[in-house]
Amino acid sequence: MKATNDRLNADTVVHEHVDEVWSRDIVPTLHDYIRIPCVSVLYDPDWKSHGYLDDAIALIREWCAAREVRGLSVEVVELPGRTPLIICEVPACNGGADDDTVVIYGHCDKQPEMTGWRADLGPWSPVMEGDRLYGRGGADDGYAAFASLLAIEAAQRAGLAHSRLVVLIEASEESGSPDLPAYLEALADRIGSPTFVLCLDSGCLDYERMWVTTSLRGMVGGTLSVEILTEGVHSGEASGVVPSSFRIARTLLDRLEDSSTGQLLLPELHTDIPADRFQQATDTADEFPIGGHFPFVDGARPMVDDGAQQLLARTWRPSLSVTGVDGIPPVASAGNVLRPNTDLHLSVRLPPTCDPDLALAAIETCLTHDPPYGAHVRFLNGHAGPGWNAPPFAEWLADALAAIGERAFGKATRAFGEGGSIPFMGMLGQRFPDAQFVITGALGPGSNAHGPNEYLHVPTARRLTECLAHLLHAHATR
Repeated sequence: MKATNDRLNADTVVHEHVDEVWSRDIVPTLHDYIRIPCVSVLYDPDWKSHGYLDDAIALIREWCAAREVRGLSVEVVELPGRTPLIICEVPACNGGADDDTVVIYGHCDKQPEMTGWRADLGPWSPVMEGDRLYGRGGADDGYAAFASLLAIEAAQRAGLAHSRLVVLIEASEESGSPDLPAYLEALADRIGSPTFVLCLDSGCLDYERMWVTTSLRGMVGGTLSVEILTEGVHSGEASGVVPSSFRIARTLLDRLEDSSTGQLLLPELHTDIPADRFQQATDTADEFPIGGHFPFVDGARPMVDDGAQQLLARTWRPSLSVTGVDGIPPVASAGNVLRPNTDLHLSVRLPPTCDPDLALAAIETCLTHDPPYGAHVRFLNGHAGPGWNAPPFAEWLADALAAIGERAFGKATRAFGEGGSIPFMGMLGQRFPDAQFVITGALGPGSNAHGPNEYLHVPTARRLTECLAHLLHAHATR
């Protein structure tokens, strides 16, 4: 009976403190964070002179350093030529072990603005509308640093044990984390050998329960550049003799993708789907179909109709998206000119267990060998990040997730594969294959990370903060 009462008292302390600080401190601070246009280094090579990433880092560092967390140290580390990183270290508390490390991860850089925002919204204009906080980066994943430190603070207030903690907040994740490996090397002694990794940068299939991510896709990005002329010429004079740079680009993409089905053609981009992940997709699709989560225009439909195949297509099969174009003028100013070049930015999502470096090399070779008509074809700024497939949950973690999800949300915790990428998870999974991972997040239906009208569902983020506090205790007392 005493143990039950102690647990109920701890639950109450955690719940009330998390609720109070989210309302009083985190939501207003997230308004300030959203106002900072701290887009990632890939989209703002002059980030240092612009100062926005430094502004975001300073805002987060100041908030974290002010928390009432016993033994907390907060430091901004900046390696030469790299975006900065925040590292917070907290010694074990309330009986936890100092020789057993937990890593909590988040990032503070953002995707670019994107067009299509509602007239009364904007990427850098925070708006609270009901339970939704609109603005770029609040959900992906600016809230993570605040939620992580608050979870630690709440756990300590409630007398819950936690082991030694390391919180890492990086500033290049939206560019594929190019700076993170250098920090993992430089801070290896301080990070140690974690047995548990927590991350709030993922999604959920509804806002009614805690969702745990079991896999993440890898990614290859780069720009396909096709140049056929040194300058634009009259289209009537040259067409039929000079090939269109757009048609050349289209021909090259046909080497990579079947344009009628969207299937990618290179064997290096495919892997076998594990039987347990196939079954998980089948089970989840029956109860949580995802086809309706997206803002299709009237009459449009998904590439595949079967719900399980939709989940597998967005988690365990490669896909190509053209996410940017240069060399093509807007329609309103398009003259009768045969353009000299077409540049397409490509985003290729990879299955979780696909080798990203082999995939990058295969894509570059596919697109650039034997260019049609002798055009100058290059694959610029190619970069790759690993995917991740979760190891099986240890018994203590499976039990904790079941109990904690019920207590915080009132419904059972569920698991699913995510279509996005968090390169850090792949990096850490390779370094520490025996660690346990909990990847979760508040990016649910309609939250639209990377797109217009991105929002954070605040009640979900608040409940996940409670879950994080209890997970730290479950790990320390396993």
